[in-house]
Amino acid sequence: MLRAHLGRLVLAVSASVVTELAALALMGTAAWLLARAAQQPPLAALSLAIVGVRAFATARGVFRYGERLAGHDAALRALATLRGRVYDALVPLAPSGLPAYRSADLLSRMVSDVEAVQDLVVRVLVPVSTAVVVAGVAVGFTALVLPPAAVVLAIGLALAGVVVPLLMVSAARRTARRLAPARAELAERHTDLLHGSADLAAFGATEQALTDAERAGERLARLERGTALTTALGGAGSMLVQGATTVAVTVLALDAGSLAGVMVPVLALVALISFEPVLPLVPAVQRLLESRASMRRVLAVLDARPPVAEPASPLPAPGRDVTVELRSVSVRYPEASRDAVDGVDLRLTPGRRVAVVGTSGSGKSTLLACLMRFIEPSAGTVLLNGHDVRDYDGDDVRAVITGVTQDAHLFHTTIRENLRLARPDASDDDLLGALELARLRDWVSSLPAGLDTEVGEGGGQVSGGQRQRLALARALLADPPVVLLDEPTEGLDPQTADELVADLLATTRGRSTVLVTHRLFGLDGVDEVVVLHAGRVVQRGTHADLVAVAGPYQDLWWASHPAPASK
Repeated sequence: MLRAHLGRLVLAVSASVVTELAALALMGTAAWLLARAAQQPPLAALSLAIVGVRAFATARGVFRYGERLAGHDAALRALATLRGRVYDALVPLAPSGLPAYRSADLLSRMVSDVEAVQDLVVRVLVPVSTAVVVAGVAVGFTALVLPPAAVVLAIGLALAGVVVPLLMVSAARRTARRLAPARAELAERHTDLLHGSADLAAFGATEQALTDAERAGERLARLERGTALTTALGGAGSMLVQGATTVAVTVLALDAGSLAGVMVPVLALVALISFEPVLPLVPAVQRLLESRASMRRVLAVLDARPPVAEPASPLPAPGRDVTVELRSVSVRYPEASRDAVDGVDLRLTPGRRVAVVGTSGSGKSTLLACLMRFIEPSAGTVLLNGHDVRDYDGDDVRAVITGVTQDAHLFHTTIRENLRLARPDASDDDLLGALELARLRDWVSSLPAGLDTEVGEGGGQVSGGQRQRLALARALLADPPVVLLDEPTEGLDPQTADELVADLLATTRGRSTVLVTHRLFGLDGVDEVVVLHAGRVVQRGTHADLVAVAGPYQDLWWASHPAPASK
């Protein structure tokens, strides 16, 4: 990741080194100038030093600006690269691989943990590299002037730049590992409070949820206070070493009889200023520990194995006339004790419509996920036009097999933009045509803003039926050859649900369709009904055939159509 921006990083380090060397030279030259001026020499003897002070002061400011510019440019570019890689890693995980993470935790990884890369570049790599070079130059210069003082300076710099940070590492390592998860936990608590406020209030659980959030905040505050205390103690220790080393070098310089008097303040100030790039190593170590913990969380996402492996050389995208076939397909989720789908056979020719019914947990949604290539079958084969679906690119499969998922999401934007998610180049006439098929055109036309009406977060500003119909309009706008409808009536009242099913069957006439539902209304309009139980097909046939024989389908039918009470 940083390798791609190595040139900018080297430029930032070089500018930082020149800045600190200019500061070192500025203080040394200024000290020599003041000491020499006290001896009242001719002005010509001071002219070079005067020019040097001006040059070093100017260079310090110019190169400091360059270091900030190059350092942040490298950091922000690395940040953008990593964030893009994290997003690219999340896309193949959706939707089957994402339940392993909570949404707030994922958001924390994509924002806070990824931003730790900026600290790694600006507050760790650049300061450490600068401190090593400047410390070496300072010790080398001191060795040329007074070798015993160079030994003392080297020891002091090693104590402040190596020993103190290492002691701090041992004290702060455990706390640093817990900071990122603690921030994620606090984000999760706040997310639950925001999205679940109505349910919490309805069941009188708001106070407990607030208490849990406050406890999470207190845990994070304790960790951050501990981190701040450790960093402060480390900084104080380094500053004590700085002061002691400066005093020791000054004493040695005063005691050195062979040393010119003007060089005593020079050595003293060089020793003092040489610690300036070393002191930031204490907070840099703390940032490094936090960045490592954050990077581990980011790498966990980058290294997560996608539930579906894309082929190295995919087949060309299929055309519009597609035949889908499932042959003895079984699906078992990781760590599950049994198959979610067990040995299912299904054939879907162009224009054929199939309803899949069953109780909750019978494997209906898993079957659709397998058809859309969101999950791989653990046994059996899914064929698309006679070819294994695994030989096609996943996006090509979903271009011909898509629809309305059980938890179809409406984004916090306008109706227009929500629909154009399926076809970005769609015209207003195309959008209105899709809304007409979903029986929403009159409603949208009656709105003051029309297609530019905001639907709210998750479609919260429209009714449940309108939300489902908007999702249907979006699926129809994509115009797939095979339409999948996963529990499109979930959460709707019976009358609205029955009306929506009737509209769905009417608008998908002539299209290959798979309707997953627990409601049996209108299923006399499909070509075949498949009944699932515990992942297995226990019945199949037309609605009229199944309702006439004893079995699970008849039981479901009479459960939803109770016989009238006898008088």
